Amino acid sequence: MIMKTAITGANIKKNHMDILWHEYADKTDPTPITEASLPAKASVVGRVGIMMLSCGTGAWRVRSSMNELSELMNMTCTVDIGLMSINYTCFDGEQSFSQSLCLTNTSVNTSQLNRLEKLVSGFANQEITKSCEMIHSTLDEIEKIHGLYSPGALALAAALACGSFTFLLGGGVIEMLCAFIGAGIGNYIRCKMTKHHLTLFLGIISSVSAACLSYTVLLRLLQLFFTVNVQHEAGYICSMLFIIPGFPFITSGIDLAKLDMRSGMERLMYSLIIITVATMTAWILAMVLGLKPMPFLPLKFALWQWIILRLLASFGGVFGFSILFNGPIRLAAAAGVIGAVSNTFRLELIDLASFPPAVAAFAGAFVAGIFASTVKGVAGYPRISITVPSIVIMVPGLYLYKGFYNLGTMNLYSAASWLAAALLIILALPLGLIFARIMTDKTFRYCT
Repeated sequence: MIMKTAITGANIKKNHMDILWHEYADKTDPTPITEASLPAKASVVGRVGIMMLSCGTGAWRVRSSMNELSELMNMTCTVDIGLMSINYTCFDGEQSFSQSLCLTNTSVNTSQLNRLEKLVSGFANQEITKSCEMIHSTLDEIEKIHGLYSPGALALAAALACGSFTFLLGGGVIEMLCAFIGAGIGNYIRCKMTKHHLTLFLGIISSVSAACLSYTVLLRLLQLFFTVNVQHEAGYICSMLFIIPGFPFITSGIDLAKLDMRSGMERLMYSLIIITVATMTAWILAMVLGLKPMPFLPLKFALWQWIILRLLASFGGVFGFSILFNGPIRLAAAAGVIGAVSNTFRLELIDLASFPPAVAAFAGAFVAGIFASTVKGVAGYPRISITVPSIVIMVPGLYLYKGFYNLGTMNLYSAASWLAAALLIILALPLGLIFARIMTDKTFRYCT
């Protein structure tokens, strides 16, 4: 298989060969899938599984969907799931069929995930009488849902998310403006590079560099023409927070809670790779540009003003991140409302009740999980496509960066303090979701 890159025009041979799913079916055979051959049935199960995995959902949800389809087609399925691969075997009592499937890359696509979950839940009523060929044609249509938004729209979403994030971390109008511009430019470059299938490391380094440079250039212009305080440079960190791997961070914790050790560890390692490359890039740029992660200038608002502004900023941040995850507008708005309430609740626990940040993060994630279960029941959205965007704004990207920055300058005490605080919050977030899931989903309570 050969694909052309739009950047160089050179022929680049794929390292992962395509699977020709329609070869498992006979176009002229109208036999229902329940009466098809074992390889045909297994091809449907495997394709649904690998498509769900490509959307960013966790191993537990992928396995339960594959099991549900296998049961409807009178098979037994065992599956081993990682971050980018699935090894599965289907049995029908007389013979078995095994297959290994692998993705070329991983991403998040909540819109496609929503369609896949609806297909699985409605399989018994809508697909069970169709032929293998017809089902694969339906999956072809779902697979075409690559992205609902253009790079420009995704850049605007990242700008909104990071601008909102900046206020929630303590930044003012100047920091929000610079982060808005920096994040928009950075994510636009990342989207373009992803579209051209460029490697993960190159995309991270290029987008983070563009975001930090854009922030710095704009701030220097404001200082030159409007004599802006130099301490506003503290917000340069916020311009790169669109890179936070919220989905794999959270799903890794959920997978580990269900003892899906392979998937959980691979997702955690993937997240750490992104964080390490991004923070190292930003640290090197900070050294070159003379930037320091200094404290934000204090903002003075009354309590009711803080609550209203935090609700608005939290909604904007979660809405922006949900769009980045390819969620439709209605789903993004639902996640935004949940994130606004849960994140403001978390912040007020810290400010008013003096809760430790990790405990407040657990409480905020728990509230988000409870609300998401309610919305799922009403609107039918996949739970994970609502919960993860609603709490990704709680991931301590600022803490992680400050930890790596101080580590790079050999300020080991400060580095250890920031990284330890970040670790506690990161552990608390999936725990909050897990306990909410245990309380609201009886199928998640048991290890069966």
